Amino acid sequence: MTDWPILSTVTFLPLVGVVLLLLMREDGPNGRRNILNVSLLTTLVTFVVSIFIWTGFDNANPGFQMVEKHGWLGGGISYHLGVDGISMLFVILTTFLMPFCVLASWLAIEKRLKEYMIAFLILEVMMLGVFVSLDIVLFYVFFEAGLIPMFLIIGVWGGKDRVYASYKFFLYTLLGSVLMLLAIMAMYWQAGTTDIPALLAYKFPPQMQIWLWLAFFASFAVKMPMWPVHTWLPDAHVQAPTAGSVILAGILLKLGGYGLIRFSLAMFPNASEFFAPLVFSLSVIAIIYTSLVAMMQEDIKKLIAYSSVAHMGYVTMGIFAANAQGLQGALFQMLSHGIVSGALFLCVGVVYDRTHTREIAAYGGLVNNMPKYAVAMMVFTMANVGLPGTSGFIGEFLTLIGVFRANTWVALFAATGVILSAAYALWLYRRVIFGALEKEKLKALLDLSPREQLILYPLIALTLFFGVYPAPVFDVTAASVDLLVNNYTAALHAAQDVALSMN
Repeated sequence: MTDWPILSTVTFLPLVGVVLLLLMREDGPNGRRNILNVSLLTTLVTFVVSIFIWTGFDNANPGFQMVEKHGWLGGGISYHLGVDGISMLFVILTTFLMPFCVLASWLAIEKRLKEYMIAFLILEVMMLGVFVSLDIVLFYVFFEAGLIPMFLIIGVWGGKDRVYASYKFFLYTLLGSVLMLLAIMAMYWQAGTTDIPALLAYKFPPQMQIWLWLAFFASFAVKMPMWPVHTWLPDAHVQAPTAGSVILAGILLKLGGYGLIRFSLAMFPNASEFFAPLVFSLSVIAIIYTSLVAMMQEDIKKLIAYSSVAHMGYVTMGIFAANAQGLQGALFQMLSHGIVSGALFLCVGVVYDRTHTREIAAYGGLVNNMPKYAVAMMVFTMANVGLPGTSGFIGEFLTLIGVFRANTWVALFAATGVILSAAYALWLYRRVIFGALEKEKLKALLDLSPREQLILYPLIALTLFFGVYPAPVFDVTAASVDLLVNNYTAALHAAQDVALSMN
C-alpha cells in the first residue's frame, strides 16, 4: 500500500454525501430522486474504496495494517487507525450492506427523506470508526456516537410505538457504556496509555482484570444483546423502518461481539477464563429460551429479532471457547448473520410495503403469485436454520466444534438450538409462503420488482457462495485469530506458573 490514508478515507467518505445532501432540496421536481441517487452513489463509492482494503491486506500478517497515527487530545490519546484480519471483515460487511439499506428505503420513506439519509450516512461513519480505531478513547467516541443516528432512525421514522422503542434502545445501551467508560479511565491510570496495541501487550493484574472485564461485558452484552438484557431488541426491530432493522441486525449487534474479542478476551485473559462458565450458561439460556419465545410470536419481525438473540448466543460461546475453531466460527457466524438476518428483514419489508402488516396470520399462499419471493425467502430461511450448503451452517458448525473442545455439556445443550431454529423458521415459512391463496388482498400482490431483485439476489449469491466456499473469510482471519489464541494461552500459562511459584 502507498501512504494514502485509506482507512480515514473509507471512514469519513460518507460525510461527503452528507454535505451534498445538506445543499439539496427535497421539495423540488426531482428533489427526492436526487437525494436517493446521491445517497446510493455515496454508499457505493465507499464500498468500492473499502475493497482496496481487502486487496491490499496481507493475510499472512497477524498484526495491524494500513496504520495511521496522529496527535489528538494529548496525554497519549491519539487519532490511531488500523485493521487486522478480525476488524477488516466488519469494515467490508458495513460498507457492503449500506447500499442495500438505501435501495430498501427507495419507496418506504415518504417524509423527511433527506434527514433520514443523512442519519444513515453518519451512522455508517460511526460504525466504520469503531472497527478501525486503535485508540480506546477514539473507539469509545465512535461506539457511543453511533447511538444518536440510530435513536433518530427508530424514533422519527419508526412505527406507532417508535418513541418508546427508541428510548429503550438508547437507555439500555448507554447505561452499559457508562461502566465501560469508567473501565477505560482505570486502564489509562494503570497502563498510562489508551493505545490499543500497547494495551494488548500490557499485563493487567488478575484482580483488576475481573473488574475491567465486568465493566466491558456490561456494555458489550447489552449491545449483542445477550440474555437477560436483550429485551430492547425486539421492540427496536419491530418499530424500526426496514433499513434500520437491517443495520441493527447486520452491523450494530456485531459491535458487541467485536468488542468481546478485541477487549474482553484479548486484554483480560485471566478474567475471561474465570467468567467463561458464566458466559456459556447465559449463551445456552439465550439459545434455548429465545428460540422457544420465537415460536410464540405473531409478528414476523419480532420472530426474526428473537432468532437473532439465539444466534448471537452461538457467537458468545465461540468467543469464550477461546480456541481457533470457536473464534473462527464466531467470526463467520457474525458475518453470515449480518447477511442472512439483514436479508430476512429485507424480505419482511417487501411484503410490508405491499400490505402494511407484519402479522403472520395475515399471510399465506404467497408462493402462488410471488414465486421469486418464495425462493428468496426459502434460501434465507434455510441459512437461518443452518442448512449445509449455506453460510449459516459453517458458523454454527465451527462454533459447536470449538465449544465441544472446551465443554462437552455446553455443546450438547447448544446443539438443541439447531432443532429449535428449524422449528420456528420452517413454521414461519409455511404460514407465510405455503397453503392456499385465500385472502383477497393477497391475490393482487405482485412478485419482486427489479429493484427488489437487485437487493435480494446478490445476498442469495453470497449466502450460497460462502456456504460452499468459506475460504476467503478464513484466509483473512486465520493469522489474527491464531495470534489471539496463542497470546491468550500464553497469558494463562504465565498466570499458572506464577501461582505455582507462590505455592
